[in-house]
Amino acid sequence: MASYDALLLFVPVLLLSVVAHEYAHARVAVSQGDPTPLMLGRLTMNPLPHIDPVGTVLVPLLLFFSQAGFIIGWAKPVPVNTRNFRDYRRGDVLVSIAGVTANFLLALVFFLAALGLSAAGVEVSAPGLAGGLRRMSEFGLFLNLLLGIFNLIPIPPLDGSHLLYHLLPPALGARYREVGRYGMVLLFLVILVPGLLGTLLYPVRFLMEIARGVIDGVA
Repeated sequence: MASYDALLLFVPVLLLSVVAHEYAHARVAVSQGDPTPLMLGRLTMNPLPHIDPVGTVLVPLLLFFSQAGFIIGWAKPVPVNTRNFRDYRRGDVLVSIAGVTANFLLALVFFLAALGLSAAGVEVSAPGLAGGLRRMSEFGLFLNLLLGIFNLIPIPPLDGSHLLYHLLPPALGARYREVGRYGMVLLFLVILVPGLLGTLLYPVRFLMEIARGVIDGVA
């Protein structure tokens, strides 16, 4: 990822992945009775309304130019008014799980693409378009597994926090929501404490090892 060619390869995958996540939230919210995403122009796969100056532009560029070895980012969260849902609990659960479902489906698509390219004899190191597509596919697989599993961490404002809230007894759920006001602080602590985030994201490494074994095995 030390070349501008790599940036041109991976940025479209990043945009597709984060926009699909937010579009899925918007689509399901509208289907559950909340017109807010539609009214605000977020029910679209056009990346422009979803771009976050920090998460979609600044962070990926900083990671690229610092040669961090990976690129990740996020889009602007889709505003949702849960009071408009026909069924609050059902709507909140479906909207919360929609984004990670979109990422897992994209991970499957990128896995199948990498599998097909590998079966055709295209290696990651291959020059030209074919090699670029193979690298894009494996990056898309990794990125979407990462986005899906990271968002399932039950710390507000991540999607997993909504799912955990609805699984808890009402009294405990109310206390959990009170803790949610410190969610961003807790999230930063998870990121900063050495080894903690890596432990929580172990499923990403585990699934990538399995996927790479299958992909390389068909070559």
